[in-house]
Amino acid sequence: MFNDPQLNALEEQVNISNQNLKAAEAQYTQARALVRYNRADYFPTVAAAPSASRTRVSNNRPPRGAPSNGVTSNDFQLPIELSYEVDAWGRVRKNVESYREEAQASAADLATVNLSVHAQLALFYFQARSLDAQEQLLQSTVTQYEQALQLNQSRFDGGVGSEVEVEQARTQLETTIAQAQDVGVLRAQYEHAVAALIGKPAGSFSLAPLPLRTPPPPIPTGVPSQLLERRPDIASAERQMAAANARIGVAKAAYYPLLNLGAAGGFESGILTTLLQGPSGLWAVGGQAIQTLFDGGRRRAASDQAIAAYDQTVAIYRETVLTSFQQVEDNLAALRILEDEARTQNEAVLAAQKSLDLSIQRYKGGVTSYLEVTVAQSAALTDEAAAVNILGRRMVAAVQLIQALGGGWDSATLPQRPECCGKLAMNAD
Repeated sequence: MFNDPQLNALEEQVNISNQNLKAAEAQYTQARALVRYNRADYFPTVAAAPSASRTRVSNNRPPRGAPSNGVTSNDFQLPIELSYEVDAWGRVRKNVESYREEAQASAADLATVNLSVHAQLALFYFQARSLDAQEQLLQSTVTQYEQALQLNQSRFDGGVGSEVEVEQARTQLETTIAQAQDVGVLRAQYEHAVAALIGKPAGSFSLAPLPLRTPPPPIPTGVPSQLLERRPDIASAERQMAAANARIGVAKAAYYPLLNLGAAGGFESGILTTLLQGPSGLWAVGGQAIQTLFDGGRRRAASDQAIAAYDQTVAIYRETVLTSFQQVEDNLAALRILEDEARTQNEAVLAAQKSLDLSIQRYKGGVTSYLEVTVAQSAALTDEAAAVNILGRRMVAAVQLIQALGGGWDSATLPQRPECCGKLAMNAD
């Protein structure tokens, strides 16, 4: 988008080393695992519990004198049990559906984090470059002020100028040097922020100075309706809403009987060598229906909670949509106004430079004092610094607009069956 090789290289490092991104990826992996875990309810559970025991019956066991009293026996068992919940009321289906929607929401959350960290990197990068431009301007001004100080010192030494003019030039020089040094404080903070985003210790990372000069490129915004498909946070809110709706179905299914089917089969023998022979076989088949008759209002409360949770997600979704439109309009307005302001400020820079040139000529011609030059120099520096600041703000607004538009993300990148496959496509730039 910005055709900046240095920024592109940093963005690639974010994809590899950013810890927030890794955490979001792990969370998405958890969500997919939960879908697979709950999908298992679609299938019967089969378990085997082989056992072996040796038992002696007490001689004094009532009734006394029974033939089995005092007998020692072996018991070898190889049972296999099958249990299955019949999803007659859709409880399992709705439960799996809720986790599937949450997995898609987690995929969208991952895209949101990905977009956020890349946007943060671009913001910190351009703010650092804007400070590089300010520092370059101040250093250039320092050079001019050093020449002015030498000129005033020579005039004073020659008996033409005054000591006041020398000190005025010196004050202006030292003040500008201090301003240039102060820029370094904020610039270092942005450099350290970039280091954290790319997963490097701040002390081992250095961002080469590169003064900002190029204005932001035109950014296609598309039609407003497309925004709903381009913002991952909107997609996440919509999927959370769908998940909450599915959980209402789970709560409603609790009003109906729980239907279970069971079967057991296997072998049992007192002699290990005959365990797997036909006469040792056993089996059982049955079914069970469990209907809650009274629970003190538990199911009603669970249903009310699920409905309220759904209403909450609907409100969050609507607020997310409204906020997204606001963010787009805010940054569109900022770019439009700052572009006009930049043109006006450039005219002010030209006028201030012309005023400075005339003041210097008047001073050299002995028409005016150095105070007029000092005032003109301060005005020129202020206007040039304002122009640099406006350019930086335009780049920040451009990055924020790209983020508000989804950064090229599209809802079609959401995996359709996250429980079994699919890898989220992420736009790094």
